[in-house]
Amino acid sequence: MSRFQFVADHRDAFGVKRLCTALNLSRSGFYRWLKAAPARAAKKAADAALTRRMRTIHARLA
Repeated sequence: MSRFQFVADHRDAFGVKRLCTALNLSRSGFYRWLKAAPARAAKKAADAALTRRMRTIHARLA
């Protein structure tokens, strides 16, 4: 788990400012990470699809 994920998971209980200060993170960095979440999820899905395709091709050739 990344420090940013920790902040996201606990921000309702402690607040972003307090968590970022305690973890030596910038709030702007946290919000930039949060905004990029959909792109990370899309890349992860694309990578998983590519991995499945590569394994299928490898199994056919082996």
